[in-house]
Amino acid sequence: MTVIFDTSVALALYDSGEPDHEAVVEWLLTLDEDLVTTPLPLAEMDHMLQARGGRAVREVLWRDLADSAYDVRWWADALNETVVIARRYPFAGLADASLVALSRRLRTNRIATLDQHFRSMTTPGGEGFVLLPADA
Repeated sequence: MTVIFDTSVALALYDSGEPDHEAVVEWLLTLDEDLVTTPLPLAEMDHMLQARGGRAVREVLWRDLADSAYDVRWWADALNETVVIARRYPFAGLADASLVALSRRLRTNRIATLDQHFRSMTTPGGEGFVLLPADA
């Protein structure tokens, strides 16, 4: 099975000063599933990790990407699907909307996130999201 990977979990993973750092690390050590994101949250991760921890922290993310720790997906209609979802949930923004669109492609409702606003969103198929690690 696949888990969608959100920026908030990446920040907690790579920034030991984040309150949820230990919980996220422990959960990820037990995970035996693929983590997948889109280019939009990946750009957020890149920017926010450098802003918070400098080049060294960003380099760890880059190393993990090079080592295929995460998969990044984008498809022909991704932008159009993302904008439609963003209009439905304007509080979420394009990065989060792209993850909702990705949930349809991957046929999953499992998302690695610390952002509780995903509880008020549904997959394009109408399912509620399972927020991990909270719902693990």
